[in-house]
Amino acid sequence: MKYLKRITISLSAFLLTLLPLAGASLQRDDNAGSKRKIKVEKPDLEAIRKATLDPESPYYFPRLKAKYEINDTTMTSEEFRNFYLGYMFQEDYDPYRVSPYSGKTDDLRAKPTHTREEIDTIIKYAQLTLEDNPLDLRQMSFLVHVLKERRKDMRAKIWEYRLEHLLGAIKSTGTGEDVENAWYVVYPMHEYDMVQLLGYEATDAQFIEPGTDYLTVRPDENDTRKRDKSAKGFYFNVEIPQKQYELKHPEILETDDDIVTDTLPEVEENADDLPAQ
Repeated sequence: MKYLKRITISLSAFLLTLLPLAGASLQRDDNAGSKRKIKVEKPDLEAIRKATLDPESPYYFPRLKAKYEINDTTMTSEEFRNFYLGYMFQEDYDPYRVSPYSGKTDDLRAKPTHTREEIDTIIKYAQLTLEDNPLDLRQMSFLVHVLKERRKDMRAKIWEYRLEHLLGAIKSTGTGEDVENAWYVVYPMHEYDMVQLLGYEATDAQFIEPGTDYLTVRPDENDTRKRDKSAKGFYFNVEIPQKQYELKHPEILETDDDIVTDTLPEVEENADDLPAQ
């Protein structure tokens, strides 16, 4: 993105290891006859903005957040879609804000197995991160993983349910095949979550004006699920996150302008250097 610090692919590859947990359930949502079949439709962001800010609307964001937090299983796919995309229009939204708790357990999470004390530490900081940012899909994945490792299966299912339907909300916004059908994401890091879900790993990132990210991908050799892996890349719409970031961090634009307007001092010509007439 033009004014935002790009996420490094190496960091994403290192951290993102658990999102296949949601893959099977999202595939079930696509099956014919499913009660929660995902309807793919380009979102009307202005309508979502108005609805999630209107106290009289069934999609008023605090109302959706309350249902989400009590794990209300009657929450529909459309409600999850408005909850996910509507977060971009809330006062505390910042697409590049990092929770102070999110990196506390990076070293522990990299280990293949954990002690009970290590699991409890990971759970503690994952939950603190999610209280700070309810749409941190990566922390949600880590939490599901360690809860299962700790045999807290019911709590794991609750978080897995949330993760599945938030990813479903992203999937409902397009196909990712071109700019016109790009997936809409609230956080740029969710781009990497989606390609991992589909069995790929990102190899490069490109920003396309005015607000699209394109991730070049290759099949993930560690993903053994049977699926078509012939895509070369996927498109993501990040126009609103970019605008929100610029709005809340005007100093970034000022810095950019300073760089553009800087010029080299004029150098007085020496008569000896002029070409002969």
